[in-house]
Amino acid sequence: MRASAWYDLVVTAGFATPWTYALLHGALSSLGGALGLGVLPPPDPMLTLYANLMGSAVVVWALLRIVRTLPVHGLFDGAARTLFATWQAYALAGGATPLLWAFLVAEVAFGVVQLVPWWRGRDSRPLPVHLT
Repeated sequence: MRASAWYDLVVTAGFATPWTYALLHGALSSLGGALGLGVLPPPDPMLTLYANLMGSAVVVWALLRIVRTLPVHGLFDGAARTLFATWQAYALAGGATPLLWAFLVAEVAFGVVQLVPWWRGRDSRPLPVHLT
């Protein structure tokens, strides 16, 4: 879980502010163009807002998992990765740049690694809650 948190922090920190997103957007578009995978759509205020909201939330979630690692965080992170992977696959099916495949593979891999232990160990006991 901690490895996935560090991955999230590194990959999404650039999305967290308008200034870093502008730099990251340009770099990803250049990379996609150089690899023949297509470029990102031009940034506009709404695209930037959604990128910043996602980046900010994921950075905070990553920091929580790094600083206060609890087993239940793996379950919730696996669930979030399932959602992210679903929407990335949806975007790819709709014609999004194939650059997205790299992110999709990481989401699925970290999601499986974090959900399989919960799936194998499931029983009728409720999830542990730590209120300290």
